[in-house]
Amino acid sequence: MAGRPKRRPRTKDVGPGWTDPGEKATLRGFLDYLRNSVIEKVADVPEPEVRTAGVASGTNLLGLVKHLAAVERFYFLGEPITNLRRTMRPARGETVEGLITCYRHAIAEANEVIDAWTGLADPAPRPPGRGLPPTRRWVLAHMIEETARHAGHIDILREQIDGSTGR
Repeated sequence: MAGRPKRRPRTKDVGPGWTDPGEKATLRGFLDYLRNSVIEKVADVPEPEVRTAGVASGTNLLGLVKHLAAVERFYFLGEPITNLRRTMRPARGETVEGLITCYRHAIAEANEVIDAWTGLADPAPRPPGRGLPPTRRWVLAHMIEETARHAGHIDILREQIDGSTGR
């Protein structure tokens, strides 16, 4: 089919690597694995496919990266999200490179916060007026779930674009 990107060869799906011992290192190791999977799956998708909706809800690869960056900043840095739906919609001027860079920065800042945590039972950052904060353990577990869920969406959308499977 003309205009479709060349089919990317199937790659072996490699699971997360071993982590340092300890609960925090294990949770962060799984989260980092998922974060990297998201970036690798989206990084080489050209325009307009990267922002083309693959399902009726309008979900697209670029929107998922934008959303994941926003929730990283919300849960780890305490930055408010004023419109959750807008985090799923890339603006016309936002690019793959720019949103992946934004996501990488959010991850780096989040990891600095996580590295400084001494107890996972302590409260996590929370924007003012949002009720009681969850524990840091809950935030790490939730972000693994959130990132894994969207990584699955990304896998399906990417396969629809060019048949690419695996990581």
